[in-house]
Amino acid sequence: MEPTEPNSTVYDITLCVEELRAALGEHGITLPSLRIDLPSFAGSYRPPMGLVELGGCNAATARKLAAVLRNAGER
Repeated sequence: MEPTEPNSTVYDITLCVEELRAALGEHGITLPSLRIDLPSFAGSYRPPMGLVELGGCNAATARKLAAVLRNAGER
């Protein structure tokens, strides 16, 4: 997926979140709080930021994610 433009719609960010969720799932990784950051579409942000909230995860998940990223960098 191409980098998200700062004026992305909620729909665009929803697709991005689902794509990230699927990619993480292929490696057995679940980020339970992964979601759209709705406040980034509100308020004085012009154009809307369209941020993805990665949320928190436990240490085991963080280590698994780090290992996957390290292995991807070795390719």
